[in-house]
Amino acid sequence: MSKWIGKIISTSIIIILIATIITIYNKYYFNDFIKAHEKKAATSFYRDSKQKYNEKKSYCIENEDFNDSLFFKEIPVEKNTPYKIKCMVKTENVESDKPETSGACISIMGTAEQTIPIQGTTDWQEITLLVDSKEKEKLDISFRLGGYDGYSKGKAWFSDIHVEKGVKDTTTNWNVACFLMDTINTEIDGKTYKYSLTKEDKELLKSNIQRFCESCNTLSSGEMTATYEVIEISEPITTLSYDEENYYYVSPRDVKPLINQYIKNNEYDHIFIGIRMGDTISEIPVNDWIGLGSMRYDNIGFSNIRMPNDLKNSTMYKYDIRNDIFPEEVFIHEFLHSLERNLNEKEYVFPALHDNEKFGYQTQAKSGLKQWYEDYMKCNIDSNQGKTGLDKIVYTTKPVHASDFEYAEEIEFENTPHNPIDIAAQIIENFKTMLNQKEQNSMTQSNYITITSD
Repeated sequence: MSKWIGKIISTSIIIILIATIITIYNKYYFNDFIKAHEKKAATSFYRDSKQKYNEKKSYCIENEDFNDSLFFKEIPVEKNTPYKIKCMVKTENVESDKPETSGACISIMGTAEQTIPIQGTTDWQEITLLVDSKEKEKLDISFRLGGYDGYSKGKAWFSDIHVEKGVKDTTTNWNVACFLMDTINTEIDGKTYKYSLTKEDKELLKSNIQRFCESCNTLSSGEMTATYEVIEISEPITTLSYDEENYYYVSPRDVKPLINQYIKNNEYDHIFIGIRMGDTISEIPVNDWIGLGSMRYDNIGFSNIRMPNDLKNSTMYKYDIRNDIFPEEVFIHEFLHSLERNLNEKEYVFPALHDNEKFGYQTQAKSGLKQWYEDYMKCNIDSNQGKTGLDKIVYTTKPVHASDFEYAEEIEFENTPHNPIDIAAQIIENFKTMLNQKEQNSMTQSNYITITSD
């Protein structure tokens, strides 16, 4: 009798142990993803069977306090090839210290490439990150509650993850959009600000986006061309972004609800936002900028063009043979910031856009820095190492678009094991990856605390 009791107890213990392992596996096993977070804060990663987009359990990140938390996977990629990463995401009470750069998003670790972050409480929606691998042979693809320059708290669920490889567009014509934002109507520190573009503002912006396209061709000696579209947006901008360097400006998240449908329906390679943010009596605080660039709307270059307060006494944007023969200069300058950023990410060595004085270029009374921009775009700047400037490869480094995936190849990414042996092997492999990431001690991972996925 005692033997039967012992067998029953042993069998019960085995059953309970198996049930416990299955329960833990079902809730916490993240397949072949590595989990990581930057701060030692109360962050949880788990599989959720209640919040599901499809039949599979979703991946949940829960930050009880502000943190940058993510799960990621490194994949091999081909150089200079477009990749599309997409998933479904749902959020609950997501708050961010920097809403323009942090929230629920897809990102490439070690870079600023990420989708426009999502905050608040939202239902399932698809988000897509289009990236150019450039000179990289590996990409760390992450699903994130936080951002490259900020922290978030709340909950985010990710599901239905897919990665595709496309075919790069190597043409050199850039499709440019200039959005004329009729009105800014926002509240800052309890004060309401409302400004609108004037008829003259709009005519000058239209004239100079046309001149910008003509100058792209001539300054680059035909290495690139540009076509443009002007879209007037009557709905007001109701929020503005802020940083200590520039003060207030329009970020992609401030205009996404107003222009996103246009972006989806057209394959723009650069976006200009034409705005008025003040007058001579009262103005929204900005730190003395007229143009502001080096931003991205997803993977598309994004720039602000701010109309000067006093057009009557300003020659800016007005072509005048006596005073200003290069009124499109601000457009050219901000666009070049995007080309500069693209070429930097390909790890080329060349002068910074603001280095004109180091190479002997001074602002001219009537033409500004036109000669600098021309030599910059033609790679014709004299230096100790010979001619320097933008390598012409930058003109084919356009944003990745949906059309690049007309003949897409699905990449195996979200690997789900189907038996205990596969599960054990994957856990061991993830542990090795985690150790390898720690040993690299690079900017890509050095700020993160990695966690095994089992």
